[in-house]
Amino acid sequence: MPTFTDAHGVHIHYESWRVPDAAAVIQLAHGVGEHIGRYAGLIEALNAAGYSVWADDHRGHGQTGFEQHGGDLTRMGRLGPGGLRAAVDAVAAFTRVIREAEGDELPLVLLGHSWGSLLAQIIVNRSAGDYDGVVLTGTAYRTLFDMNGGDLNARHRHLGPTPVEWLSRDPAVAAAFMADPYTTEVPLRKLFGTIDAARLLGRPARGLPAELPLLIMVGSDDTLGGEASAVKLANAYARRSRLVDVELIVYEGARHEVFNETNRDEVLADLARWLDERFAVD
Repeated sequence: MPTFTDAHGVHIHYESWRVPDAAAVIQLAHGVGEHIGRYAGLIEALNAAGYSVWADDHRGHGQTGFEQHGGDLTRMGRLGPGGLRAAVDAVAAFTRVIREAEGDELPLVLLGHSWGSLLAQIIVNRSAGDYDGVVLTGTAYRTLFDMNGGDLNARHRHLGPTPVEWLSRDPAVAAAFMADPYTTEVPLRKLFGTIDAARLLGRPARGLPAELPLLIMVGSDDTLGGEASAVKLANAYARRSRLVDVELIVYEGARHEVFNETNRDEVLADLARWLDERFAVD
């Protein structure tokens, strides 16, 4: 995997899956305790729809974390020097890496899932002009009242033998997550610490570019936020940030990882449709 070096000297590992004559470029930001290797199905679908994809293993995660922690898999998910602020900065720096490679003419869409969607919200607040579209999945309105900071598996524990039943109704997803040496089910607050976990809190900024298109996709049974939290987030982007193109899709019964859900084909089709309506060239 190629790398770039962040401001703290950490080598950020990334990959790109480029297609000829792409309609747009998708920058994929993954969730906590995982890595970009879990997104093969999404990447394949985006490529098939005519979109190039770039994705990095965030600080402390995947190949970045493996190198950063000297191969100690028990430390996966720990962010290292600079903490959450450095992780946010590294994702923003990856945007610049992509722009340098792809140029400024191709639209760039930031797609963040779960923790990646929270990072995306923070980055869009401060540099929305760097992106031509934003997709947030498995996301939440970033307050203590609207985002679950506790045991995300509590409501689903009786449904299966793993601590990650909350991820998907497909039992193979939980089994694969637990078998993956590069994942961890350690809760975010324990991985990051209370101070850095609190830095994820916030709300959409005022004065964002009105024409920035935004898509939110969540499952109604997502314990991070779910439907009520996603509705509040969409309304905030429309009313507080004054975005004029905000779409929310809630999948009834789906859990957290909508791209790994039993209705994944529907989710991928909705994403491709949304992208095509805004970026496909006739």
